[in-house]
Amino acid sequence: MAKFPSGTAIEIFDTLDSTSAEARRRAEAGEAGPLWVLALAQTAGYGRRGRGWEQQTGDFACTLLFKPDALPASWGQISFIVALALASVLDELMPEEKIALKWPNDVLLDGAKCAGILLESLGAALSIGVGVNIVTAPEGLPYPVARLMDHAAQPPAPQKLAERLDHHFWTFYRLWRAQGFAPIRDAWLARAVGLGVDITVRLPNEELSGVFEGLDETGALVLRSPAGRRTIAAGDVFFARRGN
Repeated sequence: MAKFPSGTAIEIFDTLDSTSAEARRRAEAGEAGPLWVLALAQTAGYGRRGRGWEQQTGDFACTLLFKPDALPASWGQISFIVALALASVLDELMPEEKIALKWPNDVLLDGAKCAGILLESLGAALSIGVGVNIVTAPEGLPYPVARLMDHAAQPPAPQKLAERLDHHFWTFYRLWRAQGFAPIRDAWLARAVGLGVDITVRLPNEELSGVFEGLDETGALVLRSPAGRRTIAAGDVFFARRGN
């Protein structure tokens, strides 16, 4: 099995139902990683809340399976680490100002979603799924979508993107373990879209509107509304003027 310079293994499949599903199967079989599972094509990819994730050959679908050396209560902060790592990869391909981060787990390219991140707890291990639109821009979604091939002079092959993502992920992960969430939160907020503006957050049973003030010490979104200040651990964010 191939390994990156970090020592993390990578297994590449021509086709999988889902890299996240494969990571779950590995975890159920007792594997704890660290292991990247990369699929050149997916037949049943999915994102948050089980939503479908469309991927064509040439797009990026990869999942990291590993056991964080941190308390499970803090694992949610790793989504911000992955977002920063992915943004750093894209910075190598195009001007940094093109890339922004959207709470809780999206990466935007010129204001349109180009990547998503999915964390799943698998008992003692964690699965981190990353999907990036390299050649495909799915249609019919309630928000604008971008693909790398329209912005990067030479879009990366999925294998190369995985290698660079691995490098940046462990760099930010080591920072998090050494200094806590504060420097990760500051770096994420420096690239956040919608900070200080009116947003709507859709929750399973309600919809809230207010000003996006920032993140608390756990990574929850801080919303200031006429009803008061509220922290939100998970939800879908929509911007009044810019679209989702």
